[in-house]
Parts: sequence; C-alpha cells; structure tokens
Amino acid sequence: MPAAASPAARRWPAIVLMGLGAGFLAGLFGVGGGLVIVPALMVFAGMDQRHAAATSLVAIVPTSIVGAVSYGVQGQVSLVAAVFLIGGSLTGAQIGVRLLRTLPARILPWIFVAFAVFVIISQQIMVPVRDAGLTLTPASGAALIGVGLVAGVLSGLVGVGGGAVIVPGAQLAVGVGDLLARGTSLVVMLPTALSGTIANLRHGIADLRVGVVVGVASAAASPLGSVVAGLVSPRAGSVLFNLFLVYVIVSTLLRARRAV
Repeated sequence: MPAAASPAARRWPAIVLMGLGAGFLAGLFGVGGGLVIVPALMVFAGMDQRHAAATSLVAIVPTSIVGAVSYGVQGQVSLVAAVFLIGGSLTGAQIGVRLLRTLPARILPWIFVAFAVFVIISQQIMVPVRDAGLTLTPASGAALIGVGLVAGVLSGLVGVGGGAVIVPGAQLAVGVGDLLARGTSLVVMLPTALSGTIANLRHGIADLRVGVVVGVASAAASPLGSVVAGLVSPRAGSVLFNLFLVYVIVSTLLRARRAV
C-alpha cells in the first residue's frame, strides 16, 4: 500500500507547530506525544487514522531519544527499571493484540477510561514525591513488569498507553519520584516506536518526510518540557498530568463515538 501523500506546502507551518507542542508535552509528562500527533496529522495532513498512527511512530523515535537524554543528564532515568518495564510491555502488547480480536469493540475504549479514572483517583490519594529512587527487590521488579504488562495490553487494545500508563504506574507501584518515572518512560518508548516504524515503513503506511519533520520539531521542544517539569512541584505536576489524562479520556471516547 502506498504511503499517504505529503501535505500541501501551506500546511507545513501547522505541522511544525504541532510537532513543537507534542515535544513539549513529551518532555513535560514523559509521554510520546502520539495522542496529540495522530489527530493533528488527520486534520492538517489529511491522513486517515492508520497512516497518521504509523507516521506518528516515526516522530516519536527522535522525540523519545532527546527527551530521555534530557532527563538522563539530570540523573532522572533508571535503565534497570526500563529493562523490567520493556519486558512487561512487549509481553502485554501481544496479549492486547489477541484480546483485540476477541473482545467486543464497543467496550475497548471503556477499558482505558476505567484505568485512567483509577489513576486520577489514586494520584489524589497518593502524595507525589520528587527525589525517591528505585530500590530493586524481587517485589519491585515484579511490580515494574506488571506496570509494563498493563501498558502493553492497553497499547494493543486501544492504541494508547506508554507514558500515560508507565508514569503514574511506576510511581504507584514502586514509589519512584515523578521525574524519574517520566525519564524512564521515555526510554521505554524507544524500542517500541523504533520497531513499529521499521515495520510500517516496510509496508509503506508511514510518511517518512512528515514524520521526520514532526519528530525534529518535537525533539527540539522536548528539552524545554523537561526543564519545566523540574521547575513545577510534584503536586502541580500531578495536577497537570491528571488534566492531560482527562484530555486523553475525552479524545478516546470521541474517537470511539466516531467509529460507531
């Protein structure tokens, strides 16, 4: 299948601005930005959802690299935690894809909505911390695998997950600081985005030109987001992240409604 046609020249400024906004959110919240990039590509580049999702993965590769490095230089990345999370997410993604073929389509968005509401409520009960590190024990290792497993299942089921699951999940499950959770989340995204991009390019469903432009713009703005994340208090960061999750919930339900 041929790749989607690149947008007209008049749409490029909007696409660059969209990449900058997605990159800022990636740095601020430790997410890939796909929840912003996919609908924006459908509007500004005229792509269908399949091509937009594939092109978004292209953009997430440089975004996750630069974002992870930005957190890494601050000492806010745990490679050990990332290994456990990746192991869980790769397994979970396979489970999610299998469930996708068996569960009724109408209940899929509600699965993620229920999880997101649970996260929002949990974060109101939990007091977020800034400097807590990871103490690796059999229990914490298993908890990280479990968080990755949930992220992978939700990714396979409804096409969301990543930072929206890993960031609060790592804080709730093993008590790491908010910045460490975000930086590690960006590391976890890289292998998933890279492998998906390679597969999509082989099948010709990703627009490499648009993806690179969005990715470069996003990568340029990502360090600013990580700086801002370090300036706001853990509680303020939690409130902002909850507002982001509300946006994710609304966009998920709207997308499900359009699909009916």
